[in-house]
Amino acid sequence: MESQDIKPKVPQDEHIVENKDLNIWEALIPVIALVGMLAYNVYTFGEDALSGSNQFILLLGGAVAAIVGVFNKVKFEQMIEEVAENVKSTASSILILLMVGALAGTWLISGIIPTMIYYGLQVLNPTIFLAACVIICAIISVATGSSWTTSATVGIALIGIADALGVPLGMTAGAILSGAYFGDKISPMSDTTNLAPAMAGTDLFTHIRYMLITTVPTIIITLIVFVIIGLNLEPNGSADTNEILQSIKSAINVSPWLFVVPVIVIVLIVKKTPPLIALLFGTILGGIAALIFQPNIVIAIGGGANLDFSTGYKGIMNAITTDTFIPTDNDALKGLFKAGGMAKMMGTIWLILCAMVFGGIMDAIGALTTISKALLKLFHTTFGLFASTVASCLALNITASDQYLAIVVPGKMYAKAFSDKGLAPENLSRTLEDSGTVTSVLVPWNTCGAYQSGVLGVDTMHYAGYAIFNWLSPFTTLLFAALKIKIKELAKD
Repeated sequence: MESQDIKPKVPQDEHIVENKDLNIWEALIPVIALVGMLAYNVYTFGEDALSGSNQFILLLGGAVAAIVGVFNKVKFEQMIEEVAENVKSTASSILILLMVGALAGTWLISGIIPTMIYYGLQVLNPTIFLAACVIICAIISVATGSSWTTSATVGIALIGIADALGVPLGMTAGAILSGAYFGDKISPMSDTTNLAPAMAGTDLFTHIRYMLITTVPTIIITLIVFVIIGLNLEPNGSADTNEILQSIKSAINVSPWLFVVPVIVIVLIVKKTPPLIALLFGTILGGIAALIFQPNIVIAIGGGANLDFSTGYKGIMNAITTDTFIPTDNDALKGLFKAGGMAKMMGTIWLILCAMVFGGIMDAIGALTTISKALLKLFHTTFGLFASTVASCLALNITASDQYLAIVVPGKMYAKAFSDKGLAPENLSRTLEDSGTVTSVLVPWNTCGAYQSGVLGVDTMHYAGYAIFNWLSPFTTLLFAALKIKIKELAKD
């Protein structure tokens, strides 16, 4: 499978552990314990829960799962081995997160992000802004096949524009992710778009054509909702952005030539350049642009008196690795004119690693398979089969904390069931995407939720309700199943 998404690749022969000794109630014990502990922890710490306590709760959930496993004759070494495999699968995600932090740092001090905000403020206003976010991100995501690339490039800039306009960041992040996952879901260059039909037993373009049946109505509804929100939006900030525009121009050297760097990065990814190389190239280009366009800022960050090799080196490296900021007297820009570099991403990486511990142990003890089988047995009608698949994907996104397992496990478990019902495999592949791919970003400890929250700087709980396309997609696929709209049957000999 060839993919352009910057998420980790998962082999199609992903190992799924079965444990005949484990019953459904035992499999649910770690889930119930985790949800209960997380609920209390979030109640106690509020928005600070992701600062570390939720990560430890995930480890405690893994410990509960391990105890269940020990009572069901699963060796501790086997659990650790599965955790190691899970952590190994996130290596690409972790490296990409670090590179996104580095890229954000050089793109700030070079003036790329401030320039995007500068021009964006002139063409976008609060009324059309949210709908424009959906459309812009959908176009970029279809072109790149990557929701992650989209949020790491134009997504960061759109968040900055929203902050300057006074548009709520939760709404903006929801609009960004709605558009980004639309493209991720239907682009032939996306890994999930390739993985879902491979699991179901159909081909890529049949899968995409069949998926458009539910995806197009969902994105149209999403756009309509954001247009309505925009028409009734009363931004916190002032609609008159002249003062902000003047502050940006006084702080940095604004130049349309700076757009060359993000364009090159997007073109590289579209041309199938390995994402890490593209992001590294973008980081280096950002550093070069900083030396050319913003030498005074580099001097200030490097702590020198003039721009020499040592000062330039220190300035760029500080932007890549640690907290940096562009000095400004405008309070509205102080939050926009700072970046955390690679260091900012460590909290997100910490969350992903802890989530992989819980997911790995749940897989090792056979709980994931047990839960999927139990859901499959609950339903006997055609609609019930679709509902069971959706429920399994949602459950796997929550318990396994991994988007790929939410596609692979139900895909393998339900392929025969769909065939036995006389349903074409594209019914299954579409349902996997409608419920597995898009809902992963709604779970704070899922790799996708953690990544997007870290990159956009918006807590998952703040954007989840506004990620309309993401949570509406499962309901759309269930509605089509209930009304028996475009439910394709197997061709009969």
